[in-house]
Amino acid sequence: MKIKNLLPIAGTILFMIIAMSSCQEDISTIGSELLGDEIPNGILDDSQTVISYSRKLGPVQSNRLPAYQLGVYNDPVYGKSTVKLLSQLTLEKNNPTFGDTALIDSVFVYLPFFSTATTVDSTTTYELDSIYGNAPINVNIYKSDYFLRDYDPNSGFQEFQNYYTDQSALFQSYWGEELGSVENFIPSNSGFILNKGKDDEEKLGPGLRVKLDSTFFQDKFLALEGKEELRNSNNFKNYIRGLYFDVSTVDNDGSLFIFDAANANVTIFYSSKNEGEKKSNVFKLNFGGINVNTFQNQLSQEVQTAIANPNIETGDENLYLRGGDGIISVVELFGKDLDNNGVADDLELLRSKKWIINEANLIFYVNQDLMVGGVTEPERILIYDLKNSNILADYLLDPTNGLAPINALTNHYGRLERGSDGNGNFYKMKITSHISNLINKDSTNVPLGIMVSQNVTIRTTQKLQNPMEPSIKEVPSSAVVSPEGTILYGNATPNQDKRLKLQIYYTEPK
Repeated sequence: MKIKNLLPIAGTILFMIIAMSSCQEDISTIGSELLGDEIPNGILDDSQTVISYSRKLGPVQSNRLPAYQLGVYNDPVYGKSTVKLLSQLTLEKNNPTFGDTALIDSVFVYLPFFSTATTVDSTTTYELDSIYGNAPINVNIYKSDYFLRDYDPNSGFQEFQNYYTDQSALFQSYWGEELGSVENFIPSNSGFILNKGKDDEEKLGPGLRVKLDSTFFQDKFLALEGKEELRNSNNFKNYIRGLYFDVSTVDNDGSLFIFDAANANVTIFYSSKNEGEKKSNVFKLNFGGINVNTFQNQLSQEVQTAIANPNIETGDENLYLRGGDGIISVVELFGKDLDNNGVADDLELLRSKKWIINEANLIFYVNQDLMVGGVTEPERILIYDLKNSNILADYLLDPTNGLAPINALTNHYGRLERGSDGNGNFYKMKITSHISNLINKDSTNVPLGIMVSQNVTIRTTQKLQNPMEPSIKEVPSSAVVSPEGTILYGNATPNQDKRLKLQIYYTEPK
């Protein structure tokens, strides 16, 4: 009885299998042309048409960044990078009043680290983020007499003024008096408790907190109550033009941290008398004006030699990526335009096929023979349109774009895939929509830029002082903020298994 009931079901299943087989016979793929097998979904390895090489960037715009750096980072592969900071101060409120008897008790500058706080039984602990290196540095803080403009006079004050990563010597020539310093500073996860045990107790997260010269702020700030200099932040920015943070190493190593200028400040603690009673007060100067990072890089000789003369015709064996005003790699797809009609010959052939593009990937393998693996490897890299300084179409279609930065956009910008030893193996950049648009919508085949990223969700860009070929005019802001670097195999490496790969999965309906 059971067997008789199963017979109609078995017949139905057999019919469906036959029908599906018939449908599959109507689909052919270029995979059969390349591989000699009849398969329903083709896989094209188009790696042989990819050209890739690296270029050392010139000075990069380093104001209007999403975050800022300070410190010295000695990368085990790329060498030492010293990052300094010029910050413009703004008033917490305009035309402040302090009282005739106001006296400064102390002044501190505070640059908070990125950290995550956890409180258990009134005890708060912090997990740090974006700290690089663990060796001591010295920090000296100076009054700056350099005026940072909002708008560029060369544009008739119609465009924003840009400041660049190579302007350290210029800014240092405008040093004023030294206001504070700290020696042998190493970032730690210890926070600060102000007014401990009092009603106004305040907890601050970990950061750089340095005591500044009270006399300077008494004479140059509190004593000017009611004066034009404190009327508004514009007047104040012209009066006290900013703070310059100079850093140096105690030995050849160092440490560097990334911080959010929106939460940085100079806090002035002062007291005044109100009807004979002493009252404690606080006034803050914010980092709400212009902030600029400058870089001094000492590239290793091996890297300098490797990137000195990139082979833009046939590509290089290795690709070099480094953040800051560092190194970008360029990827050009589909080879040369030998018939000079404006479209690469291989792309013309693919367009004639009318394929449905199911998936397309660029896979970059890490050259661990040249890298020091582990925690020094960047977790994320990104890819973008160099000609238009813009994201690719796949960015907007990635369903993971709402996740935390470390896990966001992992469909498009794949995270570093690591081996069991913790060292990086490869990054996979999914560019399905980009390739589909090139083949089926006649989109322009632009050169692509590859860079490391500190936060792939940030879409802003920074201008190069002098544009470079091919069409490198701007770079992602998140790359300028990142101090890390990596080395990837290029298209010309003799290591066939690790060669930069362009994989296209497609279907050709008949």
